[in-house]
Amino acid sequence: MSQFVDTSAILAIIDADQPRHRDVVGAFDAAIDAGDPLFTSNYVLVETFALVQRRLGLAASRDLAASFVPLLNTLWVDETIHETALSALLSAGRRSLSLVDCTSFEIMRRHGLMQAIALDRDFHQQGFQVAPAG
Repeated sequence: MSQFVDTSAILAIIDADQPRHRDVVGAFDAAIDAGDPLFTSNYVLVETFALVQRRLGLAASRDLAASFVPLLNTLWVDETIHETALSALLSAGRRSLSLVDCTSFEIMRRHGLMQAIALDRDFHQQGFQVAPAG
């Protein structure tokens, strides 16, 4: 089953000090072992690289680019997806919801992706299956 990989999962995978690191690594490894195609978006990558560089440094960003990103298929946010996601964000009126999250949900729906590797509860609230559970 194809899966979408969120920023929260990527950070937990590459930073062993993150809460639920082992759970997320387990979910990611299970997807790889099953041969599940893994997807993310260019917005998730921008968000992830910004956080990794700030929290872990440039060397970690280089490792992310060289070792992890090649395992993912990147889906690109176009103008229509961006506008739809922005409208959803503004309509939701929730401070904790981000534009990146809304673009992820829109991309997942458009590409028929129903499962995410994520720690962000919003994926479950949007009706997606989430690994790891909990």
